[in-house]
Amino acid sequence: MTITAFRSFALSSVAAMTLLLSACATAPVPATLADTIAANPQLSTFNRLVEQAELKSTLQAAGPVTVFAPNDEAFKAVPAKTLEALGKDKEQLKWVLSFHILPAQVNAADVKNGNVKTLQGADLAVGRAGDFVTVEDGMVQQADIKASNGVLHIVDRVLMPPKKK
Repeated sequence: MTITAFRSFALSSVAAMTLLLSACATAPVPATLADTIAANPQLSTFNRLVEQAELKSTLQAAGPVTVFAPNDEAFKAVPAKTLEALGKDKEQLKWVLSFHILPAQVNAADVKNGNVKTLQGADLAVGRAGDFVTVEDGMVQQADIKASNGVLHIVDRVLMPPKKK
């Protein structure tokens, strides 16, 4: 190998290593919970209702926060009249959606059988048996979706809080 060929090879190798290292150094920062929910097609109904209830800023805040987000299939099980009534009453909608949010990060492995306080103040029953996590009468379908300000769990039920006093 000539000196010119060796220099060319060495420069190419250095350039390739620099590119590889710079790619590692600029790994994307995880999105906020609001952005993570908005980007997930199976959470389109939950995302729309979060925006309607003006909870998006809560899910963009520093956190940490845990969200038990019902998938679109879960919303299909809710009577149309109930969803319509919630759509007309922003405070009630906010009350229901806040029941799906914890003001702390709780990964699936950290779930202990019992109650946890939600963002709106009511107790939410959670449980874990092996890899299965339950929330009220719902089951976590996909757990531990990381976000920059907390964690998201996709559930198969819309959780209904106790009536306001």
